Amino acid sequence: MSAPYVPQIRRYQDWLRATRGLEFPDFQALWEWSVRDLDAFWQSIWEYLKLESPTPHRAVLAEEKMPGARWFEGAQVNYARQVLRHVDAAHAAGVPALIARNEKGQHRELSWPELRRQVASVALHLKAQGLQPGDRVAAYLPNIPEAMVAFLAVVSLGGVWSICAPDMGTNAVLDRFKQIDPKMLIACDGVTYGGRDYDRTGIVAELKAALPSVQHVLVHRNLGLDGAKLPPHTDFAEVTGASGAEVDAFEPLWLPFDHPVWIVYSSGTTGLPKPIVHGHGGILLVMQMMCVLHNDLGCSYEENSRGERYLWYSSTGWVMWNAQMAGLLNGTTCCIYDGNPAGSKDKPDWGVLWRFAADLGVTFFGAGAAYFSNCMKAGLQLAQWPGLKSVRALGTTGSPLAEDVQRWGIEQFRSLGVPEIWWCNISGGTDFAGAFIGGNRELPQVPGQMQCRMLGCAVEAWNEQGQPVIGEVGELVCTRPIPSMPLYFWNDPGNQRYLSSYFDTYPGVWRHGDWLKITPEGGCIIYGRSDATINRHGLRMGTAEIYSAVESIPEVLDSMVVDLEYLGRASYMPLFVVLRPGVTLDEAMKAKIAGAIRTALSPRFVPDEIVQVAEIPRTLTGKKQELPIKKLMLGQPIEKVVNRDAMANPGSLEAYVAFARSRAS
Repeated sequence: MSAPYVPQIRRYQDWLRATRGLEFPDFQALWEWSVRDLDAFWQSIWEYLKLESPTPHRAVLAEEKMPGARWFEGAQVNYARQVLRHVDAAHAAGVPALIARNEKGQHRELSWPELRRQVASVALHLKAQGLQPGDRVAAYLPNIPEAMVAFLAVVSLGGVWSICAPDMGTNAVLDRFKQIDPKMLIACDGVTYGGRDYDRTGIVAELKAALPSVQHVLVHRNLGLDGAKLPPHTDFAEVTGASGAEVDAFEPLWLPFDHPVWIVYSSGTTGLPKPIVHGHGGILLVMQMMCVLHNDLGCSYEENSRGERYLWYSSTGWVMWNAQMAGLLNGTTCCIYDGNPAGSKDKPDWGVLWRFAADLGVTFFGAGAAYFSNCMKAGLQLAQWPGLKSVRALGTTGSPLAEDVQRWGIEQFRSLGVPEIWWCNISGGTDFAGAFIGGNRELPQVPGQMQCRMLGCAVEAWNEQGQPVIGEVGELVCTRPIPSMPLYFWNDPGNQRYLSSYFDTYPGVWRHGDWLKITPEGGCIIYGRSDATINRHGLRMGTAEIYSAVESIPEVLDSMVVDLEYLGRASYMPLFVVLRPGVTLDEAMKAKIAGAIRTALSPRFVPDEIVQVAEIPRTLTGKKQELPIKKLMLGQPIEKVVNRDAMANPGSLEAYVAFARSRAS
């Protein structure tokens, strides 16, 4: 970094003063302006981030309502166009677009012109196969350059992207992709994770067979496996090899501001995963605003932040993959790692990502909060990698970062000669592909807290009376719209699932499902989920998906899971099971249940403890009483959390009261 470095949020405020005559005494005043005057704030972000449109917008916010706010009507944008505008300047400065490495040590760099050429090649191929604006493309790919190239190619044509990670089982993938009727499938033959290769050719064949809407399959030979099991397909490497006048002349389409860019999935407590549709324009504004102003990410070829290198470790199944890719929007070099950050079972190694970052001179190092906690528990000493001195920011999300872990990170970087490493702790959601709470390079750090509410996000903590409170834990709500809130859920007549997901508690106000405390100084503490959704190491999963996996086992009659991540505690997740008469919960049965969850969903959702019970408590209408049992486990008295008269089987509660008592003691 060339000195003196000016934080990105300071540069934005200098720009506001120079172009608008707006000056604010502190961040709180800036935030209050940003949520009070949404039109002026988001217009300033449009101009500051240099968004372009061949046609003017008629208004910033034509209609303010949630859901259904209408933003920047008349404007035309394209995510891929915003990325590719950097090609010439970034290449002239000698900075790459992507740097990738995997467990096998294979290292690749993609220059900006090469990124453009590959995106154009894939886009022209997809267009020749009949991809039209609005068609869905399903991807089953790991965190590799091909996934980002494929995404940019799809959205450059107005196709709608949707991706699942290849560590997800067939059922979990089909629960998502079957809902959206994809026209094309882009998949890999297999993946490497934890020192093992996993053949995925059979699963790709199953996906194709179960998705009759798919007309064309592209396969990336990630492992170079024999493709005998694969359905008829085109080889991804062949497609990216194209060149010539047509490739050189390719340009992404101009699309309406709210044209769908992708479908991501977030799980509630019942039913199938929610297929959430976001628009090009909202994502461009919100993800860039978050990356630049709050995460303090600079453009890699600008003098102030020359050589910026951005790593946020993620699988493609987590929205942080989207956030990592958003670095490209600002001309930032993205560093991606494909594999297990903990090494293998035989050789555990929490130094994998740190070595990668040290080798590359990474400047922003992000991961899930659980990752940093595991590094601390493993006794990792970062001083052994002097190259980490280049890191000037640590990013976390996914679950609350414990105070002792944050202090550990500060001490580790002191040992490297970095006096006070900046932690950028954020909290948001797949739901709106952004963050409500985040970092600010210029504010003081308090371990265990996030620094501030995000600009443009009218976030409050509400008590049980629906009143905003400071210094108390309340429901996290957002009282005014944000451009990246979902356009709609796919195939959701009358917006019923959308409304019930965020607006049933407070009509017209977004209820996020997190416990939040805002301190008098403006700091924020997230205390976990306020509903029954499971949040394991940054991945949210509806309890329904776990039940589907567990209850497919013939010996399991019924089940209930609760996640006790609350008030800064680490996630502790017990699973209660009702087994067939005569079946006991021995080690073999526990292994069978854990295996079913691992196969259908992900190893992350294997419970911490499996407990045999006689009955699952249910309401008179047959609903599992997850939330009351969760509150009971968190120490609330049973009479305060459940109304026995509204229960079908009140006698079932005694076993849970006893379990909670034994846990507490």
